[in-house]
Amino acid sequence: MAETRLTTSSFLVLGIIDQLGEASPYDVKIEAARTVAPFWAVPHAQVYAQCDRLLAAGLLSEVRQEGGRNRRVMRLTESGARALAGWLADAAFVPVEARERGILKLWFGARPEVHAPTQIDEHERALAEYEGLAESVGTLITRGQREALEFGIRYERMMVDFWQWVAGRASE
Repeated sequence: MAETRLTTSSFLVLGIIDQLGEASPYDVKIEAARTVAPFWAVPHAQVYAQCDRLLAAGLLSEVRQEGGRNRRVMRLTESGARALAGWLADAAFVPVEARERGILKLWFGARPEVHAPTQIDEHERALAEYEGLAESVGTLITRGQREALEFGIRYERMMVDFWQWVAGRASE
């Protein structure tokens, strides 16, 4: 059997199942939306596809729950746990791909005075959500989760600052 190429989405699925202990693809989808979606979105269909790929690769095991909807529940296998541990230990740098639609629009000639006010409002809203989440979870999250949340806070502050700069230049 050929070795399965693991992607960041693969590791997202492995990481969530590892944290939950066991999970259905639906559980993974819900947990991803609840936790990592602000900084790493994964389409719902991709969660299901990744679960199937990781199962076929022997990185997950599956048990069907009897009765009801015959739900699939998955756990990491030893190979899956090793793959996840290896990925977590790998400190290699991968450049960020921001994928900000507003920036792309600026590049192609969008009018800053039209886009900047909306961008400022939306990034301020996202910043308030992150700050509210940080306040509500307090010390109930791990250090790594707190640091990821801090990334979101700092990113949104930077985006508010950037779009305010763009707005200021638009009036020049």
